[in-house]
Amino acid sequence: MQCVCVSVCTCLVVCRVHVVLSDSSRQQRPVKFHPDVYLWDWGRSLGLRLLQSGYRVVYGSRRPHSCGPLPEGAQVMTHEESARSAKMIFVCVHREHYEFLEKMAPQLERKVTAVVKGLNTLSTWALQNGLLAGRQVYLCGNNEAKRDVAEMATKLGLTVVDKGSLSAAKEVEDFPLELFPEWRMPLYVAFGLSAFFFLYLVIRDVIYAYLLVKRYFTFLIVFLFSMCQITPVVSLIMLSLCYLPGAIAGFLQLYRGTKYRRFPNWLDRWMLCRKQLGLLALGFALLHAIYTLILPVKGSRLVAWRTDSLYALEILGFFLFVLLGLTSLPSVGGTLSWREFSFVQVSSTLGYLTLFLSTAHCYIYAWDRFLRKSTYKWYTPPDSMLCLIVPSVTLVLKLILVLPCVNRPLMRIRQGWECNRPQDEMGELKATNM
Repeated sequence: MQCVCVSVCTCLVVCRVHVVLSDSSRQQRPVKFHPDVYLWDWGRSLGLRLLQSGYRVVYGSRRPHSCGPLPEGAQVMTHEESARSAKMIFVCVHREHYEFLEKMAPQLERKVTAVVKGLNTLSTWALQNGLLAGRQVYLCGNNEAKRDVAEMATKLGLTVVDKGSLSAAKEVEDFPLELFPEWRMPLYVAFGLSAFFFLYLVIRDVIYAYLLVKRYFTFLIVFLFSMCQITPVVSLIMLSLCYLPGAIAGFLQLYRGTKYRRFPNWLDRWMLCRKQLGLLALGFALLHAIYTLILPVKGSRLVAWRTDSLYALEILGFFLFVLLGLTSLPSVGGTLSWREFSFVQVSSTLGYLTLFLSTAHCYIYAWDRFLRKSTYKWYTPPDSMLCLIVPSVTLVLKLILVLPCVNRPLMRIRQGWECNRPQDEMGELKATNM
């Protein structure tokens, strides 16, 4: 039975953990923890999981006789005593408390052979509730030491991700501090579009009415009216932004004649956040559907076909939009076959159909407004016209890419064919064929 020593001084919900392997790694010696006066739940929970996995656990504390309840089967000693008998030493403290390790320098000087950084992405809640199966943990350090720590993490049911040498410790240290990094750009886009169209509508409808018609609006009316118009506009633009980078990438691959050259950084970042853009667009579409139920579009008998078509396209487009959102969930997408997932997400056939129906919905809603002079207040186009620019460009680019004369070479390139292959490679290929 292996022994682990864990040091837990002022350990918070998610703490920074270093795993230190000693010379005696092949001996049956205990594992060391250091639980202190308060906030040591993380180390206590980790010790419990290690005990359940067959390890011996020793907690190190400044006050071993008054450190609180411990898991059954664990021991508690001073920091110095527990460090002498441990195979692995888990240091679970905040940066401001690292100085306590200086007092243990004599005990650690001849024991420590390798340092491994990891486990800091685990939360106390996950450890206490045993929700460890499939959770990813990042390790960096010496290969031999990492192998032992990875074996221990695997016994706990964790999925280990190797981040390289110990020089990556700073990156691993900052992982728990990141706040939705993949959502930052989509949120900036959503906020920017919402703010732009809100100000645009206020200038065209509120300020224009106040200066020329002398009409006054309360803030609540302005806000509700603006939100009712902003949500469909932002939703349609963000949905088209999900598929526009794919079309741009297709033309870029055709221009380069190969798929093995990296995309520009801006396009790469754009393509990586398409899922988040689509989910935010779905949220705006849901708000638009709610507003539509509260404030339905009024139509006369002369334009009954237009109202019916408007609602039919809206309902069908929203249904397909929800279906796209559901299949983006890993639990749902994992149940689909490759052909089904490719139809929904990879080739985006369903996505382009959703974009087409949503764009057609907007065209039917505002098709006659383009011809009215009163629509262009202060010579500015209405928001229903502006929101059609990006989706129309996206659909036109996609239409070009699906033409047989364009689609065939693009598919060949994506299957590995290169248009501008170097001459030396061509010579080798001919020699091989002969």
